[in-house]
Amino acid sequence: MEFHVSFKARKKYQFEDSLFSFDGNVIFANFHAARVFAQRINDKRDLTAAPDLTARAGQVNAMGLIDEILHYVISLYRTQKAPRLYQDLEATLQEKLGKGKLKALLRSFTRDFPPIVVYQGKMTIDEYLAEETDGVPNRFSSFEEILMLWVTNQNLACSPYRELFDDRALAEKTLYPLFMTTLQEFFESQPVFGPDNQNLVDMLRSPAIAVPDSLHGQLEYIRSRWGDLLGHYLLKLLGSLNLFAEEEQLRGMGPGPLRIPVYARGGELEPERFSPDADWMPRLVMMAKNIYVWLDQLGKRYRRPITRLDQVPDEELDRLAEWGFTGLWLIGLWERSRASARIKQACGNPEAIASAYSLKEYRIAADLGGEEALQDLRVRCQQRGIRLASDMVPNHMAVDSTWVIEHPDWFVSLPFSPFPSYTFNGMNLSEDGRGEIYIEDHYYDRSDAAVVFKYVERSKERTYYMYHGNDGTSMPWNDTAQLNYLDPNVREAVIRTILDVARRFPIIRFDAAMTLAKRHYQRLWFPLPGSGCDIPSRSDFSLSQETFNQYMPQEFWREVVDRVAAEAPDTLLLAEAFWLMEGYFVRTLGMHRVYNSAFMNLLRDEENAKYRQVMKNTLEFDPEILKRFVNFMNNPDEQTAAMQFGKGDKYFGICTLMATMPGLPMFGHGQIEGFTEKYGMEYKRAYWDEQSDQGLMDRHAWQIFPLLKKRSLFANVERFYLYDFYDSEGMVDENVFAYSNRAGEERSLVVYHNRFGDTAGWVRTSASFMDKQKGIVQQVDLRTGLDLPGGRHTFVIFRDALSGLQYIRNCGEVARQGLYVQLDAYRAHVFLDFQIVEEDEKGSWQQVHDALNGRGIADMKALQWQLPLRPVLKPLGEILNGSYFHYLVEQRPRVYTEIVPEPFLNEAVHKLENLIRGAAELLGRELDCTKPCAEFRSKLMALFYVEWLDALRPDLALPELRELSSHLRLHTSPYTWLAAIGWLFMEGLRSALSMDVERFGSLLDEWRVFPLIEETLQKAGFLKEMDGDIRASLLFMNSIEGWLKKSSRTSPGTSMGSLLMDPKVREFLKVNDYKGKTWFNQERAETAFLWMAFEGAMEVLQRSKPTAKQTQRQLERLSTLIMQFQNTAEACGYELQRFQELLDQ
Repeated sequence: MEFHVSFKARKKYQFEDSLFSFDGNVIFANFHAARVFAQRINDKRDLTAAPDLTARAGQVNAMGLIDEILHYVISLYRTQKAPRLYQDLEATLQEKLGKGKLKALLRSFTRDFPPIVVYQGKMTIDEYLAEETDGVPNRFSSFEEILMLWVTNQNLACSPYRELFDDRALAEKTLYPLFMTTLQEFFESQPVFGPDNQNLVDMLRSPAIAVPDSLHGQLEYIRSRWGDLLGHYLLKLLGSLNLFAEEEQLRGMGPGPLRIPVYARGGELEPERFSPDADWMPRLVMMAKNIYVWLDQLGKRYRRPITRLDQVPDEELDRLAEWGFTGLWLIGLWERSRASARIKQACGNPEAIASAYSLKEYRIAADLGGEEALQDLRVRCQQRGIRLASDMVPNHMAVDSTWVIEHPDWFVSLPFSPFPSYTFNGMNLSEDGRGEIYIEDHYYDRSDAAVVFKYVERSKERTYYMYHGNDGTSMPWNDTAQLNYLDPNVREAVIRTILDVARRFPIIRFDAAMTLAKRHYQRLWFPLPGSGCDIPSRSDFSLSQETFNQYMPQEFWREVVDRVAAEAPDTLLLAEAFWLMEGYFVRTLGMHRVYNSAFMNLLRDEENAKYRQVMKNTLEFDPEILKRFVNFMNNPDEQTAAMQFGKGDKYFGICTLMATMPGLPMFGHGQIEGFTEKYGMEYKRAYWDEQSDQGLMDRHAWQIFPLLKKRSLFANVERFYLYDFYDSEGMVDENVFAYSNRAGEERSLVVYHNRFGDTAGWVRTSASFMDKQKGIVQQVDLRTGLDLPGGRHTFVIFRDALSGLQYIRNCGEVARQGLYVQLDAYRAHVFLDFQIVEEDEKGSWQQVHDALNGRGIADMKALQWQLPLRPVLKPLGEILNGSYFHYLVEQRPRVYTEIVPEPFLNEAVHKLENLIRGAAELLGRELDCTKPCAEFRSKLMALFYVEWLDALRPDLALPELRELSSHLRLHTSPYTWLAAIGWLFMEGLRSALSMDVERFGSLLDEWRVFPLIEETLQKAGFLKEMDGDIRASLLFMNSIEGWLKKSSRTSPGTSMGSLLMDPKVREFLKVNDYKGKTWFNQERAETAFLWMAFEGAMEVLQRSKPTAKQTQRQLERLSTLIMQFQNTAEACGYELQRFQELLDQ
């Protein structure tokens, strides 16, 4: 590739003579030469003040190539159309300009644009013009060069470089303008040429006229219009286009927008070759840990030094297992590069260690305890059902790795620096005397990012410029060396290393695996001619597809998968792969799992329609791919999950998707604790002092961890269906994710709204999916997806695992309409525990369905039995509710008063009347309310005085009565007060029903009244001090009704003996046999005596005037009996027979 450069420009820029041909044209043997030429220009220009004057190798190379192609076109023209072209042209020029003027022009041109022999003084101008080259007189060649000089100066795209070939001075002092006018007129009379049948001058000018402002565009024009003429120049042209693409990539580095995968069907190059899963693989849930940071955090948490793998506490492994994790990915286990650490320390972090992906060799790091410590940790993890995972970095090794020292020819390298501006004058990073290692100087001040480093092999005195590892999307990894996978020795060495890792780790994560797929390895390092170039300078090394295939005949990863399956089975291979390679990696190359970065990126940005399209495309092509995705909310080189998703409903909604979608859920380091620091791969500790967010961890515990433990239900795709969510207007709401799955008899339906705002609609019809057995794409409805019956007398009950509420739907309705769901902002439902129930004769399930009207309830079964009992349960609910209980407690007299609040009494009596009427309706009987309500009212009034017995007639109160009153005031709690009132209500109902205690207890059991009382007490906060046996307590109080009156006719021993024969009394007192004796419970006995005092006092006060002397005598007797019971029980040690004997004495 060549073009003319003036004498003046050669002197100014000091271009090397080796760049110039005999006739004075600059020649670029390769792209490196173009870079050297451009660098010479840039060294002289003030690019700080005028950066737009930067000379670019791609443009310089293009000018040379265009010039060379135009010369080639002229040679074709001479051969095919005008063999005597120069002779005829010379005659015309001599006629128009005159021989002397023409000779003067040629001499001036040769002086301003000298051939190499004239420039070096080996020939005079006249000597040169009198000679010939390859049988062609040099004066004829000069005609052609003057034409090319004019064509180049007319090309606007070449104007930034005009000082190299400026023809204005030549035009001022010679007949150069007349020369060109005559030449153009001459060619008007000559035969036309080219695909457009133009005269030669117009044809040579046509690329610049068609695309006046772009050399790149002119090359594309030449390729498209003159392709049939180019011959071997076509390959050169394609290479030049690569160089242009390379430089464009440099100006716009970084990954492009995330694209939605579209799968091609039936491609011969992408056959289906999934690797079968072992039984444990679908249930895998993985936690990632940056090993050095984790050990440092564990040391702080457990307050002891923890620096080795064998020092990881059992408690920490127990916690991971309890949370539901079955895989532990430890990042950074291998022996790392010393050079990497020194680079990072020199760049500003004195505490930095080497990057986890700059590896010296595949040995467990000595400071982590080596292989012995790993084995200890592995065994302890296995005991808890946790498998260890390790990285494997196949693309590159550290710049100072053992392989670089011992096998420098295994790496992509050059014998010269690809860019003349690179310098390597920094510190020697090698600690091995066999070689010297230097990274490019500008890395240290971050002013440039060179693609190579310098390695000097001392024994052979050979210098390699080795390429750094690079994926073409951002900066090279400056502490790594790129392996050359065209070398079969390299491929075999890497596979052997992988097998060695597989024998130690059942899970291997391959870092940047997509870079080694054939299509991308070629794109990055040996690009197809004309395809572009992503790594600077690699456009120099284009290979045709055929040549590349000869070097790398099959996919490296397919060979890895097959070798591991044969030599290290039961190993899960996980690929970090992007660039729309996800399906190819698992379906054709056979990896077990592959990264799915779209999950994190699209859901974070709420590009919900795009992620649903990812799922739909995958399901339509091959659902099995979806099962093999690794879904995550942060990657070690991304911001943390807390920073990307927050810590609220949106985070937990998307985390719920991750836990319930097919695939492998992977949690990041510190994700559950809510940590926000992004840990660099060179960190040895966390730099932020962060504390675990306990609220976040607690929410994980109830919302996420139970789902992780049900991965067997969610992980597979054989019965997985994605649904469209139709709003009230019949439009699909793309912000709602709805999908179902089944495993065995278990079913699940997940619905999540990933948007701020409310929505509602129907889950009815699935998205299309490939039925691989039938070989067709089809859809199913929700009833089919969940395998529900369709009868209208059949109902399905299911539970939302997140809220705990149960729902009921008619199966026929689901079959016809689907499932209606209302969703708040970032609201999720995980419906599980599906039960099919048939309607009974009473129609109870239809009643439940109608009563709920779509709402959820905590206990569906409870509602089923409650609905028929509504006549009783409704008035009972007016009594058994927290607000009324609190009101009752507030009415308890804190001081003695003779006045009982009339509104309080009236309201309570009214509630009892409603309860009795409800019981009558339910039982179909007539019940009299008058007498039971009157007795209830008088007993309730009496209850107000029970704690103040000594205040009724202070003048008559004896010490025993005062002692009992103090005891009652001290031990009467809100619970005791409520239990007494509750008993009065129940006793009033029993009286109206005229039932004995046994039958009444059975009826209350049938109506499930006792659990309702207990639940109300619990919710109102009044059950803390009790053991919650409400049934036994209330039936005990019913059993002792009237005990004081009965005891007046017998002795205390006889009276108590009669009570102790009652099964309800014995049940309450927890009577039991132990070592041949019968005992009763102390705490229950104390409560029993307290309630006997209550009941006895109410009985006395109900029958007589509180201030009467007779009343006082009866109360004195009550206090004597209660004290006697208490003292006797204490004296006998709560032995029942001894208690009875002492009372009888």
